[in-house]
Amino acid sequence: MDKAARLAQLDAWLSRVLGGAAFTLAPASEDASFRRYFRVVAGGVTRIAMDAPPPHEDVRPYLHVAEVFRAAGVHVPQVYATDVEHGFLLLSDLGGTTYLAALDADSAHGLYAAALDALVAIQRASRPGVLPPYDRALLERELNLFPDWYVARHLGVELSAGQRVVLATAFERILANNLAQPPVYVHRDYHSRNLMVSEPNPGILDFQDAVYGPVTYDLVSLLRDAYISWDEARVIDWAARYWERARAAGVPVGTDFGAFYRDFEWMGVQRQIKVLGIFARLCHRDGKAAYLDDMPLVLRYLRGACGRYDELRPLAGLLDELHGVGRRTGYTF
Repeated sequence: MDKAARLAQLDAWLSRVLGGAAFTLAPASEDASFRRYFRVVAGGVTRIAMDAPPPHEDVRPYLHVAEVFRAAGVHVPQVYATDVEHGFLLLSDLGGTTYLAALDADSAHGLYAAALDALVAIQRASRPGVLPPYDRALLERELNLFPDWYVARHLGVELSAGQRVVLATAFERILANNLAQPPVYVHRDYHSRNLMVSEPNPGILDFQDAVYGPVTYDLVSLLRDAYISWDEARVIDWAARYWERARAAGVPVGTDFGAFYRDFEWMGVQRQIKVLGIFARLCHRDGKAAYLDDMPLVLRYLRGACGRYDELRPLAGLLDELHGVGRRTGYTF
């Protein structure tokens, strides 16, 4: 079904849900998936309609995680109406100001403090068996987006046998670290485009892919954000503030901040490798070329972390080789 037909179907569903009341419908946002969001205004009240077309999307994970996170005490959209079969939801509106739009040198401390508090609340509520496991198979599948989409498709490079060994060895080391970390609830995209300035703050969006996995993952998403960066001193300070709050709340972050920060960096390497693959796929498969603009920052994070650890320096060398071959990308570290 094309977008116009889906829109007509959504319009008809909203007419039924709203009891025939007059309403206006305007695009609110789209994301990297097939989902679309519309702002619905009826009787002076504003809500959000989610269009998640089957079979590409399934709204049931969204509904489940919304309940889990709401029970943890964080601010997620209220669900007013559902049509699971056709992929429509009517939700509360958390406003139009993302963290990304609001963040600057003056606002950052307060906004990140609220985001860290919400993250600790989510993690403190963690229980096994509630969300899907962020297991080896999923972590490895994400890593493999890098050679498949970033290296082969985006850079147009065929890895040599030696380079494949370097990459495979690095992946094993990364996975060993990630899987050794204590598991908690993981939003999986806890960053400035999915956090809204709201009351209570933050409003949290795009959580349908949440899993149960490494404790540092969401902190990496937030502090090594693909869309905005901060100097290393501020990142370390925020990470330490989170660690102190998490320890006090009983989140399993360990008693040694140095070891915790090392895990944070290694988790970041996994995420950054994955994100480069996803951004390349979004461009070359889905025609969303704007994500290419965000690749240089992700590469800088990745190259920096790899250069700080002996076990990852061969991967740093491979990145240098790849971008010597692929200079047309214009990336610098």
